[in-house]
Amino acid sequence: MRKVLQRAGVIGETTEALPSDSREVRELLADAGLAQQVRRLADEVGMEAGEAQALAAGYLRSMAAAQTDRAGEAWRGFASWMTRAHDFLYDEEAARRIRALDRKHSLFFLFSHRSYLDVELSVTLHSSGIDPAYVMGGANLDFFPFGAMARKVGMVFIRRDTADLPIYRLILRSYIGQLTRNHKNIAWSIEGGRSRTGKLRPPAYGILRYVVDAIEAAQDGPEALIIPVSFVYEQLHEVGTMTSEARGGKKRPEDLRWLVNFARSQGDRLGHAYLDFGEPLPVRQRLAELRGEDPSGEHLVERLALDACHRINQATPVTATAVVCVALLGVDRALTLDEVLDTVRPLAQYIARRKWPVAGAANLTDRATIRRTMQDLVHSSVLVSYDGGLETVWRVGAQQHLIAAFYRNTAIHILVDRAIGELALLAATEATGDAARTAGVESLRLRDLLKFDFFFPSRAEFIESMRTELELLDPAGAEQLEDFDADQARAWLAAGNPLISHLVLRPFLDAYNVVADRLADWEDSEFEDFEEQRFLDECLRVGRQWALQRKVASEESVSLELFKPALKLADHRGLVAPGLAAAKGREDFAIELRETVRRVNEVAAIAHTGETV
Repeated sequence: MRKVLQRAGVIGETTEALPSDSREVRELLADAGLAQQVRRLADEVGMEAGEAQALAAGYLRSMAAAQTDRAGEAWRGFASWMTRAHDFLYDEEAARRIRALDRKHSLFFLFSHRSYLDVELSVTLHSSGIDPAYVMGGANLDFFPFGAMARKVGMVFIRRDTADLPIYRLILRSYIGQLTRNHKNIAWSIEGGRSRTGKLRPPAYGILRYVVDAIEAAQDGPEALIIPVSFVYEQLHEVGTMTSEARGGKKRPEDLRWLVNFARSQGDRLGHAYLDFGEPLPVRQRLAELRGEDPSGEHLVERLALDACHRINQATPVTATAVVCVALLGVDRALTLDEVLDTVRPLAQYIARRKWPVAGAANLTDRATIRRTMQDLVHSSVLVSYDGGLETVWRVGAQQHLIAAFYRNTAIHILVDRAIGELALLAATEATGDAARTAGVESLRLRDLLKFDFFFPSRAEFIESMRTELELLDPAGAEQLEDFDADQARAWLAAGNPLISHLVLRPFLDAYNVVADRLADWEDSEFEDFEEQRFLDECLRVGRQWALQRKVASEESVSLELFKPALKLADHRGLVAPGLAAAKGREDFAIELRETVRRVNEVAAIAHTGETV
């Protein structure tokens, strides 16, 4: 009733604690230091102090959450019904280890966000005897009746766009800090939102920065642990909607009608979903190590976030759906079961050698497993099959490439280093001088080119990972890895099984090539007041043309989710600006991408023929 009266303008927001306020709200309303900060901000923005205090109290109550046993029981029933399309599996041993840590430490669950069904995290924590977490969610989900129910089980609804809301940012920082000081477990998506491509997105730093500030302010507090959490789904109903948005479609706002439709869609079974916990990351210890490496401390939070992302990826298992989509997206034709297995088998062997986890301990080379996976994908229209000939063949369905790519990309993190290594070796085959040095320089160039799409370790660790990949290509040639010639690089490539750079990186590089081509073609004056949306719309149109002309290998490259990181890279390089230097840089960028695409197509030819040029 109080909120109704406030909306009607009958009463204002009180800055006094109410009986309905949570512990954190009462503590912050009584915090003289916070009140002083609010008054200071009010002076800066030209607002009356009383008005600012009331606004701050309103913001605080809008994001405050509670946790009650009764509401928790109802929520778990709701979550079970919402996730009925999947059988959720999780590592109970890992959960037991986390339960033991929960007795002594504050836990921060940073999860990969691929679906609204990730609400299963709260159910898993409860069933494992782990204290419930306050889950940070977007304010777009705060609609009746979902918002009221979710807020009572610890869902903290926060706004995404707060650039012009300094008092809101202060209150959010203070509220998260108070939860941390009260030793509450907190969970949030490290990406800041759902992945539209299937792979882990670049991290958002805001919430982690607030948490780090609170931890460091309490210098004598106990160690806090980041718990990386991975979600992987064999299939998802909502992927079609997300990929439509990636093609430029409008996002439907979340409301009651959306919720009803989403819930109805879960009635169609889609197999298993996997929740996995990664290696815990001690926050205080890691911050101390990072300060030892960089006393300036300028990028502590960013590096901590990247560490967490690496651990999420390491905990993310490979699914049979992912490897099937790797095989079928890599060609532009239908494949028989044996042809799919011919691609999957060396991939499975590589995955086993690298000791990457496989979801459900599935046998990725088992004919029945791969056939069943493809039949499941046919059932959801991602693949189409034809059995009117001598044997059944499968291919990616029309307009389904981005959906298949979403499933492939859930496993792409394990293949990126190998793909870069192959392109570096190809550059070495073309070297006129030191082939080994050429390969090293090329691998670092590709690392820099793709850094807004993939997570890479430090340069030293990355170089070591390139060495590991070469050793996997030729264990007997380990002694030559520091000094080899073009002929040896050519031999390694010809013997490579599997060769995967065209399966893994070509869609991204084709998309980058579209962006680089458009940047180079725009007039310098168009960068004086750059219109990003107009530019991206043009990339979509040209990308569709190139897909029809086969100037890009697949329509999956025609995606805003691939164009945006390329544009971000160009902006990082100073290319989205007027001037002679930027114009020259755009031309060089276009040349660089054309050459890189040429090489990835060359690897595809080697994989097809088994011979280098």
